[in-house]
Amino acid sequence: MTFLDEVKNAVTPRAALLVIGVLGLQLLFIASYVGALHKPKPTDVAFGVVAPQQMSQQLVSQLDGLPGGPLDPRTVSSEAEAREQIMNRDIDGALIVSPQGSTDTLLVASGGGTVLSSALERILTQVEAGQQRTVRTVDVAPASPDDFDGLSSFYLVVGWCVGGYLCASILAISAGTKPANRQRALIRTAVMAVYAVAGGIGGAVIIGPILGALPGSVWGLAGLGALVVFSVGMITLALEALTGIIGIGLAVLIIVIAGNPSAGGAFPLPMLPDFWRAIGPALPPGAGTWAARSIAYFRGNAVTGPLLVLSAWAVAGTALTLLLSMRRRGGPDDGRTEAASSPSPSGGSTAV
Repeated sequence: MTFLDEVKNAVTPRAALLVIGVLGLQLLFIASYVGALHKPKPTDVAFGVVAPQQMSQQLVSQLDGLPGGPLDPRTVSSEAEAREQIMNRDIDGALIVSPQGSTDTLLVASGGGTVLSSALERILTQVEAGQQRTVRTVDVAPASPDDFDGLSSFYLVVGWCVGGYLCASILAISAGTKPANRQRALIRTAVMAVYAVAGGIGGAVIIGPILGALPGSVWGLAGLGALVVFSVGMITLALEALTGIIGIGLAVLIIVIAGNPSAGGAFPLPMLPDFWRAIGPALPPGAGTWAARSIAYFRGNAVTGPLLVLSAWAVAGTALTLLLSMRRRGGPDDGRTEAASSPSPSGGSTAV
């Protein structure tokens, strides 16, 4: 047999398709990350304006008409209301116009992303200079000095997501992608739940008490971490049960390729292109990053939506995993799954 014949026998159609699939994921990774992050610019940033009544609407119109549409301005009744809206994460900044002097106040929240705060300061400084006015910046929710560029929340969530799909992938590689029956599926779900709790607590303790990178409730972050890990792990298990080993690639597509660049980590959501800004809040990395920043810097405000998103992924993954454990066998991974789940000579079972 020639070397070429051996290669033909070794490279099965299934293996070739898997390699092509990996190449596709690689190219999508490049396209997604570079597409989302290569040219960040603020667009339609929710922005408040507090000014005397006679000039308020004129200033809002001026800010709304800035080239490139960086701001989405709206009138706010008072400085106190503007501060409250920033802390509730309804707006990302506000300009407080002084009715007497020529120095106005810009309110920002670097805890939501220092890149965005710096962009707002640059924009408003230019606008004010055109009116022969100056602006001073007040950070109402400052990022920790140990949280460079406000990135710690994002990296924390990325770590939780990686743990979730790696744990699910290990379960698939060691014992087959499809659980042999509902009992096996329940065991995998329980393993993932225990792992998620451990991962959530561990991540919160590392980033809080040990490194001091994030303020806020350690237990609040731990609970968020457990939900992030569990939601990512269970949707990965569900995809594996549905499509076999391909499910690992699909999980990477959802979490890493689509989720990470759209999470608002390196650049907050208002600085991302429209597509990534739209999908980010609906995916676990984006929901987790938003919630982690809210816990750390915004008194835990505005977390209901992200927690519902994470819960929906967790419920969908769990339900799909349990439902698929009841269907008939017949896929290419099934023989391995059944063998892995058969009783061992000692009377125990070798798979989860």
